[in-house]
Amino acid sequence: MAVSLTGTRVSAVALPWFVLVTTDSATRTGLVAFFEMAPYVVVKAFTGPLVDRAGPRTLSWTTDLASAAAVAVVPVLHALHLLSFPLLLALVAVVGAARGPGDLAKEVMVPEAAEHGRTPLERATGLSGVTERLASTVGPAAGGSLVALTGPLTGLLVNAGCFALGSMIIALVLPRRLGRPADGAGPPAGEARDGYWQRFGEGLAFLRAEPLLLTVIVMVAVTNLLDAAFSAVLLPVWARESGNGPGAMGLTGSVMGAAAVLGSVIAAMAAHRLRRRAVFLTGFLLAGAPRFLILASDAPLGAVLAVFAVSGFGAGFLNPVIGAVLLERVPRRMLGRVNALGDAWAGIPLGGALAGAAVASAGLAPVLIVCGSVYFLTTNLAGLRPEWRDMDRSRNRGTRRGPAEEEAARDNAGAPA
Repeated sequence: MAVSLTGTRVSAVALPWFVLVTTDSATRTGLVAFFEMAPYVVVKAFTGPLVDRAGPRTLSWTTDLASAAAVAVVPVLHALHLLSFPLLLALVAVVGAARGPGDLAKEVMVPEAAEHGRTPLERATGLSGVTERLASTVGPAAGGSLVALTGPLTGLLVNAGCFALGSMIIALVLPRRLGRPADGAGPPAGEARDGYWQRFGEGLAFLRAEPLLLTVIVMVAVTNLLDAAFSAVLLPVWARESGNGPGAMGLTGSVMGAAAVLGSVIAAMAAHRLRRRAVFLTGFLLAGAPRFLILASDAPLGAVLAVFAVSGFGAGFLNPVIGAVLLERVPRRMLGRVNALGDAWAGIPLGGALAGAAVASAGLAPVLIVCGSVYFLTTNLAGLRPEWRDMDRSRNRGTRRGPAEEEAARDNAGAPA
């Protein structure tokens, strides 16, 4: 996860800057983000049953290898003067379509690793969050430096190399007992014969019966849309218009990532002792709106970095809570399809496209203010819904058992002594 995520964070600086400086168009920059993230979300959503059936290990290394090949083609074709804009859109679509199942496969393997390590879910998801945040610290710094010194295409080559290395790690180094098909690990009688669409529908039915998960999914969908708009368009345009350049993009990302590492470490150590709902909503309050509003205020770079540090610290607490709630409530045999369907609601693909069009028509500052306001309202109003009380109850297994625990209880009740 560390290797592939670091490469992705390098590309998150290199690719938007490459499009922005070669096309001089915020709209086209947003369009490239859309063509990468729309296949990411769609393919990830429909790959859930396949991950459960084929196993996350196989999906992870094969899709990472495909991503590496597609990313590497971009600088090669550009050097040969063969890279048209439609061809670039096609290549980033391939990258997104491959990344979706690869990311899903790695996420699905986290609870299995926690089980083997006898680690609480909050701690395991916290360590996974630390890994992501470390990648978000190293990746933007490396990407910003590479782009500033050697140009954006070098960053894309680094991204391709990271995908290839991550593929080899999963295929060759991961212990053989990990990442096996969930459906082959003891599904209910007859499930192994179920068709793809029947298993897909089972995941939908499960989500409809879980109000807390649905509420979290819808809230995160809106914030993901805004985050995608921020990273794909708003931050690069700010870096260019302010004169700070790609180095500032990398610096802001690294400062936020470093602070998020601290938050994730604290969450990994202590989140299982804290009230989840309070931690979750406070984390979003710090992580969201302040980033947009500080860029809209035309503040100096030092003030921007300070706000990003506070936002990163709050963001570090989010994934451990979300991951633990999801993993407690979803049966292991359904984890791939339910996780994938949750991501299907994400507004990530539309974020860059909408932001590019909005900036082109209204300018940067008004779009930043509107996005920050929507972020604030979404994360605060959602917390008023009654389903959030279940977030704290799900940890108290004596008060309420999630579907995963109910399934285990049923299995144990029918097992021979």
